[in-house]
Amino acid sequence: MKKEYHVGDQVFVIYRNPHTANVANITQGEVVQHPENNSDVALLLHESYHLLSDDDAIYTSYEEAERAYNELFDYGPYEG
Repeated sequence: MKKEYHVGDQVFVIYRNPHTANVANITQGEVVQHPENNSDVALLLHESYHLLSDDDAIYTSYEEAERAYNELFDYGPYEG
């Protein structure tokens, strides 16, 4: 099922550190107009644009992201 995102949506993302594969954090991002395709949107995260796909770990609330994080990583409660 395709997720619907709209410009201005504030979202929370489970984001893996690209330099340390075993580190993931919950971070806030924003859905913005795609910089190269006006008919699409992108995720602005850490001052970079990211294309959105259905398998991205994007949530509408911090609490929802925290629950998913705890299920995915099973390390105990997330302390961000």
